Amino acid sequence: MIRGEQARLFFAVWPSPEIQRALGQWGEVLQRNCGGRAVPARNIHLTLVFLGDVARGRTETLEGLAATVAGTPFGLTVDHVAFWRHNHIAWAGVLECPAALTRLVGQLEQLLSEAGFQIDRRPYVPHITLVRNARRAPAQRSSRPIQWPVERFALMESVPRDRGRAYEVIREWPLAG
Repeated sequence: MIRGEQARLFFAVWPSPEIQRALGQWGEVLQRNCGGRAVPARNIHLTLVFLGDVARGRTETLEGLAATVAGTPFGLTVDHVAFWRHNHIAWAGVLECPAALTRLVGQLEQLLSEAGFQIDRRPYVPHITLVRNARRAPAQRSSRPIQWPVERFALMESVPRDRGRAYEVIREWPLAG
C-alpha cells in the first residue's frame, strides 16, 4: 500500500490481546448502555502523547527520541468508566495514576517539545476510549478492575481503512527499569 507523505502518529501503551479483549467487553456493555460505536478491541490502547499528522521523514527522529526514554515498568488498575459530553466519548480510566506513567508521559512531552514537535499541553488524563459518539453517560461508573501490566510503549500510526481506522505499531521500546 502506498501511503502519503504524512502519517497520523501517537505514542501509546499497547495492551496484550487479553487486556484488549477484556476492555473490549467493557466497551460492548458501555455501547448498549450509552449508544454510539464501540471501539474494536484490536484498536484499544492508552495514548501517551498524540502527535497528529507528521511528515514521514520525521519518523526516524521520533524513534531516536523514544529510544532515549528511561521508563520503568508499572501496573495500571483500570477501575472506572466516565463520559466526556463535549466529544461524546465513553472511556475507561484509573482512579490513581501511577507515578511511572506520569514520568513516562513527561519525558516524552519534553523530548518532543525540545525537538520541535507540536504537542497538546493540557494536563494528562490517562483514558482508554471505549465508545465513540456515545449519546449519554454510563449509568454504572465502575466494574471489576482490570489489571494491566505495562512493560513497553510504542510509536503508533493511525491508518485509514474502509470502515474507520486501524492502529499499527511502528516500533516498541521496553520500560527497562
